[in-house]
Amino acid sequence: MRPPERHELLALARAHGFDDLGVTGVALPEDEAFLLRWLELGRHGEMGYMQRHGTLRSRPAALQPGTVSVLSLRMDYWPADARAADAVLADGTLGYVSRYALGRDYHRVMRPALARFAAALAERFGPHQHRVFVDSAPLLEKALARNAGLGWIGKHTNLINRAAGSYFFLGEVLTDAPLPADPPASAHCGSCTACLPACPTGAIVAPYELDARRCISYLTIELDGAIPEALRPAIGNRIYGCDDCQLVCPWNKFARQASHPDFRIRHGLDAPRLVDLLGWSAAEFAARMAGSAIHRIGHARFLRNVAVALGNAPPSIEARAALEARRVDAPGMLAEHIDWALARQRAAEASGTPGAQVVDEPRAAEARRGEHDQIA
Repeated sequence: MRPPERHELLALARAHGFDDLGVTGVALPEDEAFLLRWLELGRHGEMGYMQRHGTLRSRPAALQPGTVSVLSLRMDYWPADARAADAVLADGTLGYVSRYALGRDYHRVMRPALARFAAALAERFGPHQHRVFVDSAPLLEKALARNAGLGWIGKHTNLINRAAGSYFFLGEVLTDAPLPADPPASAHCGSCTACLPACPTGAIVAPYELDARRCISYLTIELDGAIPEALRPAIGNRIYGCDDCQLVCPWNKFARQASHPDFRIRHGLDAPRLVDLLGWSAAEFAARMAGSAIHRIGHARFLRNVAVALGNAPPSIEARAALEARRVDAPGMLAEHIDWALARQRAAEASGTPGAQVVDEPRAAEARRGEHDQIA
């Protein structure tokens, strides 16, 4: 392969729907040490695959033999026409879905785009052995993207780009072509710590350190069984993922609107009514969530999340009726969450205080009040 210049690579990436691109090598020794410590502390929770893959995740050349270069590509997803996130979070009758999941599953969008990009690269600059990934194999993609110059890993552990914030997806092409590497990105969080107190469950245990076992994204997406009861009130109305640490990040004033049409909002998921969602049958869930990232958690886990949100919702006859109707044929794990939600509803009605707002909002509100302009 003739080594392409950066402007040629970037032009080719943009022609295939990507917003930015960077190139790096395969060495990740410091990140590997951090990963092993994180695993040793048990912060991966029940994500056993993290432990099983071990150092394979930090060694791209072991994942794809012959790899000497990694192309990291970015695709923006911010849905600018979605209902304001803060407004949805403040309304306990609505369900909050992480902004990345409002449209089509990004795996289905990015993987074929990456394959076409890699094929075009070979056609234009010469053949190369390669393999493409979109969060689909053990790979430290944020560390690789940082080294490729696409951004730095912030204190909330998400990747941040100075010109585009953090609302974007990453994909990789591992290749045996010795491509010129880009300089790694420098960090620009400065003294800002807005993301730490913004986390409803305190999952960001220190700057740059996340305990997945407390993270709402883990609890509502990755965790297959019962959500720990002590953490349920802080989940509020978040039924799939969580964006709080990104919502308060000052760099997201530069967030780029998604240009790909597949990331447009589907089925009103930017502000759905919880009681409506709880009424979905398995067939309705399958039909409406087909092609969505939400589909992979399954109907039962989805209803579990909605039940928790209703347990945190303002007390209402409609909410209790929806929970009682779903309770009739609910299997064990779901039934337990519905019983919890009904008990919360009754207790909130008796006291006149919706539980979710008492537990969850002060932490987030405190984080949002400041200007958080101490960034560099």
